[in-house]
Amino acid sequence: MSSSASHSCCGHSPAATTPTGVLRQEHEVILRALTVLERVGRDLSQGKAVPAETIASLANFFRTFADRCHHAKEEAHLFPALVEHGIPNEGGPIGVMLQEHEEGRALVRTFAAGDPATAISAIRRFVLLLREHIAKENDVLFPMSDQVLPPAEQAAMMSKFDQAEMEIAGPEVHRQLLAELERLEIATHK
Repeated sequence: MSSSASHSCCGHSPAATTPTGVLRQEHEVILRALTVLERVGRDLSQGKAVPAETIASLANFFRTFADRCHHAKEEAHLFPALVEHGIPNEGGPIGVMLQEHEEGRALVRTFAAGDPATAISAIRRFVLLLREHIAKENDVLFPMSDQVLPPAEQAAMMSKFDQAEMEIAGPEVHRQLLAELERLEIATHK
């Protein structure tokens, strides 16, 4: 499968030619899901009924797309390459990103547990955390990556990203997740 074919199944356009380009496109999909989650949190805080399957579906999206696919690429491939090129982990930007990934995982577990009292605050914190996290990556870490990683290393990383996608989820899982996200966007748009 060609690079552009595999990326197009995952919500990426074939135009993504760098690892950070792929990750930025995934950020756009994650931001869409955050908008839906924010609507759900607002509805819960206003005492409106939210179907349990809506929250479960969103938790599944963040666990699968954002964490197992997106964060896995960063943690297994991008971050180690940056450390090799002198970007600090401990006390540096990579350490902060890793800590925020862990905090996000804990917040997803909390809102997925189904207790409305804790879900509302976990949703609010998760939405804020991920929006700020994405901004830091897009505005600081990714430009840094583009500068320090040589083109040949970036090309090799693109292949690793493709392989990771196929091992972790594959095109059908991504198609299902994107279709479910579109359904939730329509269902929660009021």
